[in-house]
Amino acid sequence: MLKHGSLAVAVVQRQVMIVQAARTHGQRERWVDVYTYTPFGERVFLASAVPQARISSRDILTIFPEDEGVREPTTGMLELPPQAFWEFVELSSRTQKHYEQLFSARLFSKTRKRW
Repeated sequence: MLKHGSLAVAVVQRQVMIVQAARTHGQRERWVDVYTYTPFGERVFLASAVPQARISSRDILTIFPEDEGVREPTTGMLELPPQAFWEFVELSSRTQKHYEQLFSARLFSKTRKRW
């Protein structure tokens, strides 16, 4: 499933982040050890406040191909190619909309019960 150093987009602590596999993981593994990166600017990501995490394999939204052309200018920094960054933005937007819909539905259901 994920080779050591592979990049993916995943949900970590309810936030969409870029993650990098800390080791090779098999397809049947339920948990994945990753390094986490948060957006810093246009296509640039920095190591997050919690740089290592163990996430559920279900939280991985997409895995980037190995030949994607990701640059690592310095330690703790990644620069994504335009297509990969667009995909990150799209997945982040979808996840945000999903959480907003869940919140609205929950809020609406609570206000209806009061009447």
